[in-house]
Amino acid sequence: MTLEELYANMGGNYEHAKQIMKMDKLIDKYVRKLKNSDIRTRLASAFETMDPAQLFESAHAMKGVCGNLGLDDLAALADEITEEFRPGNNRKMSDEEAKAKVQNALDMLQKTLDCIEAYEQSAA
Repeated sequence: MTLEELYANMGGNYEHAKQIMKMDKLIDKYVRKLKNSDIRTRLASAFETMDPAQLFESAHAMKGVCGNLGLDDLAALADEITEEFRPGNNRKMSDEEAKAKVQNALDMLQKTLDCIEAYEQSAA
């Protein structure tokens, strides 16, 4: 599987990642690092407690990483969560809507991580 195929499977924007990182070698390196990061664990933990500060911090981290990797849909979803729980912002979503949004982010991130796992296995 090529990086372009991985991005198609993940629903990512390969061209965006290429604009930021310039080289496939860097994209490959950082996509693989995403699989080993604690981003999903942090967001899942924040989701369990619905702690606003943890939700903000974990979603903000996810937004940055996914944005740089060209995972635009995940970055956009993380941005919505970030803004919902940004300190000083008035919440716009109900608790149920916020929970659904975070669950959707967790599901999308897991699908992305599964695609990266398949990509790594195809390269082995």
